[in-house]
Order: sequence, then structure tokens, then C-alpha cells
Amino acid sequence: MTIAATPSTIVRDDGFHSDDSAAPIDVPGEAEASDLADHMQAPFIRIVFSGYADGRGFTLARQLRRLGYTGRLRAAGLLIADQYPLARKSGFDEVEPTPEILARQPESQWIARAPKAAGPNRDYQSRLAALSASA
Repeated sequence: MTIAATPSTIVRDDGFHSDDSAAPIDVPGEAEASDLADHMQAPFIRIVFSGYADGRGFTLARQLRRLGYTGRLRAAGLLIADQYPLARKSGFDEVEPTPEILARQPESQWIARAPKAAGPNRDYQSRLAALSASA
């Protein structure tokens, strides 16, 4: 899947932004982290999601972060606002949904799902970690 070269809307925790990035390295969501060893020093990687139900891009992002990737990581393609918290938790810095998705889901829906909007212990893993620490 290729991303059009037209200006894109980027979603971050505080809402919509114009794309201010240089050319990223585009990687399909089904790629293997081990195949990206040559790109671990790249300043910007965009992982492209080709389907709403395909979560391999989330796994790839988490693996890249665990392997030490510290550059900018963007999820692009078929992602909806409900998937934004998972994208952030997986290690993505931002999301680049398709124009069609953005037309159906206004900025307020994305902001409402931003991790900071949910507060502390927003997911089950955080709540379990807090319970374990207090025990």
C-alpha cells in the first residue's frame, strides 16, 4: 500500500496536525521486526495498516521499541479513533488515518481517546501493575 504524497492530517494526543515530516521509511504492518535491522537508526518509520482488523502493525511497533528504536514512529492507513489508545500504547507517536476515516471521525473523537484523557491506570495492565505494587 502506498500513501499519497498530498498533505496528510496527523493525529496526536492534542488533536489534528498538518504533516510536518520528512520522507519516512514506509513499512507494511506485516513486516518482521528482524527485517528492519538496517533501519533502527532511521529518524522516522511509518507502519502502514492495510486493514481495520489487522493488528500486526501494533505488534511490529512494540517489537521495534523493545529492540531500541527511538525515532518517530507513525501508524498510517486504516485505523479508527477507537484504536488510537492501542497505537500509543504499542509505541506509536502519532497516527495518520485515511481522509475517509477523518471525514467520519472528527477531531473530538480522537482527542477523547488520547491516553491523557483517560487518566492514570486507564488500562487493565496499568491497574494490575498498581495492584501488584501495593500488595
